[in-house]
Amino acid sequence: MATKHALSTTTAVPETASVKITPEMDPKSVSETQSFVKFMGSGAPVPENCNANGFFDSFLRNFIKVDQIQPGRISCTLIVKPPICNAYGTLHGGTVASLVEVLAIACARTVVAEDKQLFLGEISISYLSATPMDEEVVANASVVKSGRNLTVVALEFKLKKTGNLLYLSHATFFNMPVSSL
Repeated sequence: MATKHALSTTTAVPETASVKITPEMDPKSVSETQSFVKFMGSGAPVPENCNANGFFDSFLRNFIKVDQIQPGRISCTLIVKPPICNAYGTLHGGTVASLVEVLAIACARTVVAEDKQLFLGEISISYLSATPMDEEVVANASVVKSGRNLTVVALEFKLKKTGNLLYLSHATFFNMPVSSL
C-alpha cells in the first residue's frame, strides 16, 4: 500500500524543539517524516495495565494455538487480529519477529536440555508477503541443527487458506551450560 496518504503536505516542522535536525534537511521532508511516524502510532500512550513484567509474552500467546509438538518440530496456528496489526491492517513486522523468537525458542527446547541456557545469537527474517487482518497463518518451526554449543531453527509461515508462503526465518542459538557458582 502506498504511504502517501499518511504524509502531510505542509512545510511546518512540528515538535522540532526536542528533535535534533541537521541544517541540510529540507523542512518539508522533516515534516512529512514526523507526520508519518505519528501516523504509525509514535507517542501514543501505553495503557497502564500494559506496563507490567511479562505482559507482552502473555499478550502474544493469546494469538497462538499450538497444533503439534514433536522432538525438533512445532506447528502452530496464528489468527491475525487488530492488536497485532500495523496501521495498514496487516500483520505487524515486529509481531512476526516476536513470534519467530518465541516459536524458535520453544522448538529448540524440544531438543536442548533444560539445564542449558539458550542465547539468541542471530535471527533472520524474509518478509515475502503481507498478511491481512482476520487471516489464519500456519507457522512451522523445525530444528535444522543441534549440537553441544549451537542450535539452528528454521521457520516458515504460510496462509492457511491458500498455502502461500509469507515469511521465512532462521534463528541461531548458542547453548550455554548453566553456571554452578
